[in-house]
Amino acid sequence: MGKHWPAVFTLILAVGAYVHFDTAFAEEAEVKTTAKPGMCPQRKWGVGLCAEFCSCDSDCPNNEKCCSNGCGHQCTAPFTVKRGRCPRPQGTPMCAEYCYHDGQCPGEQKCCRTTCGHACSEPC
Repeated sequence: MGKHWPAVFTLILAVGAYVHFDTAFAEEAEVKTTAKPGMCPQRKWGVGLCAEFCSCDSDCPNNEKCCSNGCGHQCTAPFTVKRGRCPRPQGTPMCAEYCYHDGQCPGEQKCCRTTCGHACSEPC
């Protein structure tokens, strides 16, 4: 048992430091956790980068929210539904996901289905 004391001591020290810093950061986070309006979009595909680019909405510019990307958090345009209807997909097959919801499209454009993906389009 005597051989394991340094490892046990190091583990206790590490847990104590974690608890101390975790509560310190939690108190600081409470001060700036004002949530912006809107909802984070639901991810449809895959996982984003496993990095924390933000910790709360106030870390993000303009109307963007701090949302989960499936592994970490990043600033994202909030989920919105704009007026109008999407045009019927036609033309050359376009199989890419350029958007997931209307809030990611500029101006009045909506996130519409293409022949096999989604892209920003003028509503009809």
